[in-house]
Parts: sequence; C-alpha cells; structure tokens
Amino acid sequence: MEMTIIMRIFNRSFLFIILALAMSAPALAQNGGAFAIRNARIVTVSGQVIERGTVVVKDGKIAAVGANVSVPRDAKVIDGTGLSVYPGMIDSNTILGLTEVGAVAATVDTTELGDFKANMKALTAVNPHSELIPVARMNGVTTALTCPQGGLVSGQCALINLDGWTPSEMKLQAPAAMSMSYPVIGFRGGGGGFGGGGRSAGITEQQRQQRDRLVESMRKMLDNAQAYLKAKEASARDKSIPTRTTDLNLEAMIPVIKGEVPVFMEANGPNEIKGAIELADKYKLKLIINGGNDAIKMAKELKGKNISVILGGVLELPRGEDAPYDESFARAAELHQAGIKFAFSTGDASNVRLLPYHAGTAAAFGLPKDEALKAVTLYPAQIFGVDKLVGSIETGKIANLVVTDGDILEHRTKVKHMFINGNPVDLSNKHTRLYEKFKDRQ
Repeated sequence: MEMTIIMRIFNRSFLFIILALAMSAPALAQNGGAFAIRNARIVTVSGQVIERGTVVVKDGKIAAVGANVSVPRDAKVIDGTGLSVYPGMIDSNTILGLTEVGAVAATVDTTELGDFKANMKALTAVNPHSELIPVARMNGVTTALTCPQGGLVSGQCALINLDGWTPSEMKLQAPAAMSMSYPVIGFRGGGGGFGGGGRSAGITEQQRQQRDRLVESMRKMLDNAQAYLKAKEASARDKSIPTRTTDLNLEAMIPVIKGEVPVFMEANGPNEIKGAIELADKYKLKLIINGGNDAIKMAKELKGKNISVILGGVLELPRGEDAPYDESFARAAELHQAGIKFAFSTGDASNVRLLPYHAGTAAAFGLPKDEALKAVTLYPAQIFGVDKLVGSIETGKIANLVVTDGDILEHRTKVKHMFINGNPVDLSNKHTRLYEKFKDRQ
C-alpha cells in the first residue's frame, strides 16, 4: 500500500516536470532563433539614423545592423517598409512588479517597516506575471528600474527587462541602485504600511528638529557602514582579529560605501539636493538625484560633480498658484541647457506606458527631440551603468527592440513588433483585450 502511494506521488511529480519543460520549450527555442527586420528606418540613438536598413537578431543579441547587411538563411524576416526600429525604452523609476492594485493590501509589496532597510531587494518581490507588465510594454517600454519605498533607506532597486517567467530571468542588473530619501520638513519615517515617507505643508520648530535628527541618523548609519567595512577588511587581513557578527543591513551597504552601487537619493528642493551632495562628498558615494523638481537651482553643483538626475513626472500640474503652467514641461529643457545629464521616469506601475509621452511633452517645450529620445534610452542606460548592454541599437548589445509605425514619442504611434532579449513579445494586454471585447458593442 505504501509503495503504491509512493509510486503515485513519483508519477505525478515526473508528469509535472515534463509539463514544466514542455511549457518552457518555446521560450528556449526562441532564444536560439534568428530574426531580421528589413527595409526599416533604424534609429540607433548612439549614431546616425539609417533611413533604409536591416537589423539582424540572433541568440538574444543584435548580430548586425546597417544599410547593407546580409540576412541569415534561417532568419525569420519582418518587412519593415514604412516602419521604424528603436531601442527599447527604459523607465528610470517605477514600482512595477511590486504592486498590482494599490487599494488591495495583499497585492502591494513595496514597503517594509523601519527607516533603514538596505537589505530589502526589489528583485525578490517582483511578480513576473503582473497584468501591469504587458500594459507597460504596449508603448515601447522594455526595461524598468523598480524600487522599494518608505523610510530613509528603502532598499535595493533592480533593473528588469519586462519579459520572463521568473524574476531572475527578468533581471538586467540587481542591485542597480540603493534607494534612499533625504529627509525634509514634515518627513514621516518608519515606512509602516504601504505609503512610506510623507510631506506636510506646515513648518514648525519641532518638525525642523525632527528633520535634523533624521539627517543625523542617516549620517550615523553611513558611519556604521564604513566602520563595519573596515572591521571586515581588518579581520580578513589578520586572522587574529575576531570576525564581526554579520549585520545584513550594513552588509548590504558595503557596495554603496565602496562606490560600486549608486545611491538613488530622492531629493527635490535645493536644501535637500545640497544635503544629498554633501553626504555623497563626505562618504564618497556615487549619487543619482531622484525627483529633482528644483534641480536647476543647484545646476552648478550638479554639473561640477557630474551628478545625474532622474526627473519625476513631466505630465504634472504646477506645484503652486504662482508657478508657471509649464513648470514640469520645461524642466528637462532647463537641465539640458545647464549641461546636466538626466532621464525620465513615471514613478509608477500602472502608468509606465505613458513614459514616451513624458519625453514627448518635454520635447514640445524646448528639449531637442533627439535629447528627449536619449533620455528614455541611452542616458538611463549610462546613468545605471548598463549602456554596454542596452540603450541603443549596436552590434553585440541585447536585442531589446521596438518596431513602430511612426515616431515613438508621438501619441498616435503604434508599436507593431517588440523584442526583449531577442525574443518576440506578445503585445496583447488587458487594455487590448477589453478594447477587442467591447469595440463592436452598440
């Protein structure tokens, strides 16, 4: 009887393994396939536009690109006549994969308790099967930085490609940055629940003192991280020195202290940006400003120290009654004129699909069009150190490609084909399914 039960369990387990392998077989086959997009307008971003050329994709990489490129015999050919090929766009700040329905707590995994959570990894929490991922892809976004939220040190951001069965398959780089927030007047630490830090309009002496205490606690944490690293290095050199007890939070800060992982610091006002720069100088941190509403007021310091800015949403209303109507629209053009490298972001999950319109709107308000395109492709790749992998159409790079029927930053443009890691991606999503379901209803 027991042997019969064991055999049944074994048979079912074996069947499950066979089914799993069968389901993954098409994806494995695609990785070895070859594709060629011919007679298309190729916007390489890093070089000249090829008005009529060919892109060859093989083994997940761009095998060849140019006006006179031979097509492998086994390649599946896509006729690109009248179409344009772009590198996949990169959203430089999202919570994609970490949340599904904001009002349903069980689907939100953005925030943990505490002010210092450096060991929290966004990649671990990413849901590859989120309905929001296909929606994000529909307008040409192939890669996104997804970050934890809440507290002073929120955790480790991950750059993910928006296709894959598991988080590890989606991973482009993790950790890509350490998400942190510079304290402001009215900052609420702790990150309890789902919202993280907050802001308030009133300013009191008590709030000012609270902000100063939070800044001091951030400095103390960085001091502790430096001391922890020195202790580890000392015990590694001299075995007679007792090994320090492992602290997962400080352990996660070691690549940050070494300058191997950048600090992705949320800072908007001039005082916060200045404070973030001072912290970076003191602790030798590789700093990226996240938000940067008033970054133009600190342009000299940012440019002098070669600090990049990830801009918050362009499609935002003015912050005050007396603010110019185009405050958000013109911010990118101002940073460009000041010589500061920047990239666009949505800071969202459900509206990542709007990324090209953030860049397009900035282009309509003074930002050169080629710079707007670079700020969603090549510049974010450079800022996060993955420009040898993605961000432009060059031989040897990962084949994250988007084929469109027009300018990728225009509202009327439609994505016709998409490749991520060299694999063709299904462009259907919840929006398109609902459209098809109800389009003929009277």
